[in-house]
Amino acid sequence: MQELDQLKALGDAGKAVEMAAYHKADRSYLGVAVPVIDELARGWRAGLDVPERVDLARRLWDSDVHEARIAAAKLLTQARIRPDEAAWRLIASWVPQFDSWAIADHAMKAGERRLRAVPERLDEVELWLEDPSFWVRRAALVGTLPWTHIRNPKPQDLQQRERILSWLVRLADDREWFVQKAIGWWLRELSKHDPQCVRDWLMAHGVRLKPFARREAGRWLPENRKDPGAGADQLP
Repeated sequence: MQELDQLKALGDAGKAVEMAAYHKADRSYLGVAVPVIDELARGWRAGLDVPERVDLARRLWDSDVHEARIAAAKLLTQARIRPDEAAWRLIASWVPQFDSWAIADHAMKAGERRLRAVPERLDEVELWLEDPSFWVRRAALVGTLPWTHIRNPKPQDLQQRERILSWLVRLADDREWFVQKAIGWWLRELSKHDPQCVRDWLMAHGVRLKPFARREAGRWLPENRKDPGAGADQLP
């Protein structure tokens, strides 16, 4: 596969050892930085139609090379993919294989575009909440982060957001660190646009979260932000 050969040619053995120690997932590492992978993937994507992109993404993922899996996700990280059912099915097939946050997050960046394009796919994602793997449960929250970023939500957006907030309630007692972190992350992002909603959620359910997740959820609420001007008159 020439694309994998391109990645290998850009590898750095020293960085590969560092990455393997950091990510702790048992697979091959090349030592290629994400911006370099992103640039390569953009070039490949430009010359391929959708079926070809999906096929290349599948082959890169199946290589089980760290950078190749990230490149596979990058190939499918695009708002407009038409038709996109094959892309979504491929991304969904990756979810049970997640075993590290970096690959999972890049893959769900691709997944979140497909969820926003077809919100009915939330029915499938909701099933992930009951999965034995905490990576799969976490993916349900990471993949729905776009619903925290909508500045002027329409009624259907609000309805979908309330549905996802109910998922956070269902997972609030999940003691897995990565799940708790994802709950805090989701609420923190929502607080940028709807702080009162986050206050209400924390008032009703925050006691069930681990303390670090509760702090993360409320970190960007206006009342918890430090005044950047405080103490300025004391500076030399």
